[in-house]
This record gives sequence, structure tokens and C-alpha cells, in this order.
Amino acid sequence: MNAEHADPARTPARPDYDWLYSRTRAGRARGPQGAAALLARLGDPQQAFRSVRVIGTNGKGSTCAMLEAGLIASGVTVGRFTSPHLTHFEERVRVDGADLSPARTDAFIRWAQTHAPDAAFFDLTLALACQEFARAGVGVAVMEAGVGGRSDATQVLTRVAATVITNVDLDHVGVLGGTVEAIAADKAGAAQPGVPLLTTATDAALDVIAAAAAQAGAPLLTPDTHPTLFALPRPPRLEGAHQQRNAALAAATLRTLGYGPGVDAALNATHPARLERFQVDGRAVLIDGAHNPHATHALAAALRGTPVHTLLFGNLARKDTAATLAPLLPLTPQRVFTAPGDLATPPGDLAAQHGGEATADMTAALTRALALTPPGGTLLVTGSLYLAGHVRTQLLARTP
Repeated sequence: MNAEHADPARTPARPDYDWLYSRTRAGRARGPQGAAALLARLGDPQQAFRSVRVIGTNGKGSTCAMLEAGLIASGVTVGRFTSPHLTHFEERVRVDGADLSPARTDAFIRWAQTHAPDAAFFDLTLALACQEFARAGVGVAVMEAGVGGRSDATQVLTRVAATVITNVDLDHVGVLGGTVEAIAADKAGAAQPGVPLLTTATDAALDVIAAAAAQAGAPLLTPDTHPTLFALPRPPRLEGAHQQRNAALAAATLRTLGYGPGVDAALNATHPARLERFQVDGRAVLIDGAHNPHATHALAAALRGTPVHTLLFGNLARKDTAATLAPLLPLTPQRVFTAPGDLATPPGDLAAQHGGEATADMTAALTRALALTPPGGTLLVTGSLYLAGHVRTQLLARTP
């Protein structure tokens, strides 16, 4: 059954996002089983296109953006599935660089409310993407995993042309395990016989990935084993040493798939809220979605030598807040803490522990942080993609 045919006569002004977001995975088993059942009801649209699975602790979104740009430049009809979104749901599903239309989301939600009312949010979103990619005649879909590899719903994908693992560090430890090795084992569980596995992971994580690739019969490609494949003709447009690693991975993947001419376009790719720069009343505002210790260490390294006058920070309580914040504290003593949602670490607690001010409302916190930043100074906004998306929307509204 195709969700395209769900009661077309009813066209509400806004898709029922609240229903979709309420389909949590709480209490459900992890794995591809739910997504497989859902896709089967839709006629297994994932079989209509080749997939590149992008897995890792950080850097997945940027790598996906670069792969998308390189494939589009190569003349391929490209799908891109990523999460979470910054400002609107349809960012998660793109064809040839264009976001899905809300009307398509609405049609799918109405179908799901009747035919899959108990399905989980991520499974539903993945199924929506696969259906839209099949409908659009996508040749290659860049598919970002949610959490992990073997235990992720994207494990259901068929016709996988390449498996990409950006890096491995401690995040989602309650789901994937409390050590880098355990997390790497889950991510590397995505390896498939004969399917190239490309990674810029290092140290113990790379050892685990290499062993898993060998056991699965997946050719392993790394900067050490194939330096020419990962070589960059110039730095990417996205800033930071971590983005050079992501760019090398995207370039190697494009070349492995036969789309080497697309590397230049990949290096020109942009991605919102990745050290994204705004100018507001003579002040520089840097927005970055770093939300775990590995990401904030990379962010702090990228900002080395850049004076930061004010930090606006907020994150979710389920994250390792102390470790996430630690690399950012030396950047500036002037800090404003806020709450990106009901599940945030209380900003008052952060202000008391680390020094600074607490303003729970994100809009008011941005106003205060801007006021604390002198003309010509720099405000850094980070700690949560939810915060990054909110502030980005506020700043775009100020742009003439």
C-alpha cells in the first residue's frame, strides 16, 4: 500500500506533527524489525535505490551534506535522510537538495495513523524517506543512521553501496554501551560482505571496526590503507580540522563509488549550525550544534586563536553535561546558560557550578548574551542542536 493515496480529499493546513513526534521508541526493542515491517507494508521501496549508510558519533550530518553535493554535481538523482532537524521536519528528507513538501508529510502521516499507528517515530520517518526516494527515482540515497549501526533501523536498507563510519566516541552509552569498544562494535555491525566500509575512526575504535570488517568480508578503506583515496585537493568550506576529516571521508566515498569528479562540489558544501557565522549589530555570532564531549573538543580546537567573548550554552540532561561543557569553559568567563526544552539540564545549576548567568527562555538568553558581547566581539552558541536551531531561526528573522 502506498501512503500517497491516503485520503487526498482531506488537506489540513498543517501536518499532524504532534502525533508523529509522540511515537517514541520508549519501551520498544531496538533494531530494524519495526522498520522492516513498515517498509513491507509500503512495498519495500528501499529496494528501488542504492544507499550509502553514514554512521558515527559525530560528523554524520556534515559528511552527508558533502556527499549530497558531490553526487548532485555528478548528475545523480540524490536522496538525503538525516536527523534531527534544526527548524522544520522536512529537512530530514531531501531530493536533489530540496526539502520534502509538508503536503507529502501530511499524506504519509494520515496513512500511518490508519495503517501503522503503533510504529516508532524514527521507523516512520525512515519509511517516509524511502517511499519518497523511490517515488522520485533516486539513484543513490545518503542515509544517516540514528543511533549505532547493527542496532539502528537503517540496518533494514538493501542495496547498500558503501558503509561510512565517521568516528566513534562516548555518546548514547545507555543504548550502545559504556566503552568506545562496545560502541564501535555496534556501529561496525553494519559491515556487509563485499560492501566497502570507509572510516576515519582511530585507535581502539578502528581496531574493532577492522576486525568486524574482516569477519564480514567488507573491504576496509582508511586514510592509512588508501591515502590517495582520502586525499583532498584543498580544504573544505566547512571550518575546522574535524571537517577536513569529514571531507576526506566524503571524497573517498565518492571516488569509491565512481563519482570522483564530484569531490570539488563536495568541498564547497555548507551545512547549517556547523560553525555557522552571523553578524548581528556589529557582533559575530557562531552557531554550532556540538552536543557531546567529542564534538565540543573538536569545536574548541577549531576556535583556537579566535577570541570568544560570550558563551551561550544549553543541553539535554541525559547528556554528559560536565564533560561536554569542559572544553568550552576556558574560552571565556562570560557565560549565559539556557534550557533547550523541558528535558534540559537546569540552567541555574550550570550557572551555579560553572559561573555565569541563567536564563531559561532561549530567546531571552540570546538577547542577554548579545548584550554581554561587546561590539566587534564574538558570541558562541552551542551545546544542543535544539538550541542551535532556535537561535538560528531568531537570527535569520533579523536578517533583512
